Amino acid sequence: MSEFRRKLLKGSASAALLSPLLAAGLLMPTRLLAAEWNKSAFSARNLNDALKAYGANNAIESRDIQINAPEISENGAKVEVEITSNIANTRSLAIFADKNPMPMCSAIEFSGPVLPYLKAQLKLAETTRIRAVAKSSDGKTYVAFREIKVTLGGCGG
Repeated sequence: MSEFRRKLLKGSASAALLSPLLAAGLLMPTRLLAAEWNKSAFSARNLNDALKAYGANNAIESRDIQINAPEISENGAKVEVEITSNIANTRSLAIFADKNPMPMCSAIEFSGPVLPYLKAQLKLAETTRIRAVAKSSDGKTYVAFREIKVTLGGCGG
């Protein structure tokens, strides 16, 4: 008997035995692999609600957060933004677009000693100010701003 045929028969027998258990819902994952996400911050319809849900409504302005983004974007549907934080023990970076229908664009969490860096392609509805928010492990929140002029809107415009 060929090796391939053996593996095929063995695999199909296992699949046949597990199929009823999967269909009945008896085999369920016990732990999610993805981290929890802040649904209230991402679904907020105005900037103040998004910042409050993310815990950044009292952020301190900092020059230790660098935002690399174009001054003028020809197409708001694809605006590339890079954020780097030089704040010690940065644990998360988030991007908000003030005038977007849903202002929170992106958020990423870090663990361990890493270089806090985020590169994202944003969809901007119109000319707007973006803000990069960094949270440190000591609970402090910092923010930096950048104005981006959009000549052609990306969110339905």
